[in-house]
Amino acid sequence: MNAAAAVTEPHPTPALPRALHLVDPLPGLPGYAEFSLTPLDDIGVLYALRSLPEDDGSIRLFVVTPEAFFPDYAPTVRPDVREKIGVSDGSVATLVVVQPGEGGAAPTANLLAPLVLDPATGLAVQTVLDSDLPLRAPLG
Repeated sequence: MNAAAAVTEPHPTPALPRALHLVDPLPGLPGYAEFSLTPLDDIGVLYALRSLPEDDGSIRLFVVTPEAFFPDYAPTVRPDVREKIGVSDGSVATLVVVQPGEGGAAPTANLLAPLVLDPATGLAVQTVLDSDLPLRAPLG
């Protein structure tokens, strides 16, 4: 997937930490709480999210900054979600999980359940938003 080709202009995002600690495990991935966040492009859009320690049994997901593909995406993060990661009034960052496309289909992003994180501490949680956003929104 060439994320940079689908983005028309760079979008400002808060500086993201190199490590994330999920306060609740991702659905379907119990036992994984520590992840590295590695940029895969030069413009801060596409990242690899890998479980730690990185070994043959590690989990790897692709995540993107949603604003780069969906400029109107501005989810409202509930107070209870903010509390879980220790951010009451401060700025949070969002990342969305990407499913690579198969057979020539475009990759898709899960806009309904973003990862919400505190850029300062790396504490993160995946949350399901109170909206009708798509689970598989095509990228590009």
